[in-house]
Amino acid sequence: MPALQVYSRQGCHLCDLLVEELLPLVRGTLVVEVHDIDSRADWQTKYDVRVPVVEFEDRLISEYPLDRGAVSRLLDTLSAAAGE
Repeated sequence: MPALQVYSRQGCHLCDLLVEELLPLVRGTLVVEVHDIDSRADWQTKYDVRVPVVEFEDRLISEYPLDRGAVSRLLDTLSAAAGE
């Protein structure tokens, strides 16, 4: 199953809210992988004050607040590709 990457940091309540909102939208279609940006220097540099950030295949999908439309468009694209 394809995966969404959520870049987060420990103790970030906005990150927690975004993940809570995201999970029901993608359940059964995408895996959500949450990455703590403080675990890698390159992630700290790239995302620092921008968290939470949602990416799919290195493409920005959303930052906070969650862009539900962008997630829906991604799901539609994946669904169409699977139907080909």
